[in-house]
Amino acid sequence: MEQKHDVGGGVHPLTHSDHDGRPEGPGVSDVLTTPATSQDGADDAEALRRPAGGRESSRASRGWWDRNADEYQNDHGDFLGDARFVWGPEGLDEATAGLLGPAEQLRGLDVLEVGAGAAQCSRWLAAQGARPVALDLSHRQLQHALRIGDGQGGELGFPLVEADARALPFADGSFDLACSAYGAVPFVADPERVFAEVARVLRPGGRWVFSLTHPLRWTLADEPGIEGLTVLASYFDRTPYVEQDAAGRTVYVEHHRTLGDRVRELVGAGFRLDDLVEPEWPAWNQQVWGGWSPLRGRLVPGTAIFVCTRA
Repeated sequence: MEQKHDVGGGVHPLTHSDHDGRPEGPGVSDVLTTPATSQDGADDAEALRRPAGGRESSRASRGWWDRNADEYQNDHGDFLGDARFVWGPEGLDEATAGLLGPAEQLRGLDVLEVGAGAAQCSRWLAAQGARPVALDLSHRQLQHALRIGDGQGGELGFPLVEADARALPFADGSFDLACSAYGAVPFVADPERVFAEVARVLRPGGRWVFSLTHPLRWTLADEPGIEGLTVLASYFDRTPYVEQDAAGRTVYVEHHRTLGDRVRELVGAGFRLDDLVEPEWPAWNQQVWGGWSPLRGRLVPGTAIFVCTRA
């Protein structure tokens, strides 16, 4: 989860483990050693609101995460833990929330984590006896997954897959469960394609649970203090947030949809929405993470978690 900038009276919320994938097609690897890519001028990006298509968004997201994975893991690794499943900056833990189902019932399940980053959530799933596959578009994020290993000094015990969430490289009906903590969905121009892919690789009755920035946050300034409680933009403006470098190359994209949009996308992909969880900010959490803070968290929701079942 990483906060960006205000732009033109609008907002840009946050980022986490994954954004869409490699535009030229997915690849699969259990051992990732190639150096991360970089893009000149990305540090001096201009922020604006304008249309951005699927390939453009995908390419920008992969580049952004390859460049920023080291800083992200350094800044937020302690909060995320090595083998903890956290749904958002509020600190809601899957071990407590049970949104995937009772922990004891995860044993033996095939689970796909979409936008896994350094695979912290997949490590927690593996510790419950599940069989996770951690997918992310960022090569550098997955290198951090290998660096952390099993979180206890041993080798990682499950596959890593570098691929685009819009074109999952798995056979139909490969998984019992799919999950994503702030991964992929907000960063693609065509989220209905991601949902259709997740539905395809899930077995009938499989659960799909994902979190993202609460759509209400797009109306507010991206500030943790009182200035972040003023409505500056229309909730109904779906124009993407884009950062581009001096040469006009897109280096970051995030897409906004309303709650109603998300429900329609899910139903259209063949899912039933079982629950919509809006975590409240707990008293124990005093950290400020970008625009997320105890002040704002007590007043407005920062995260939305969709709990769905494949028909």
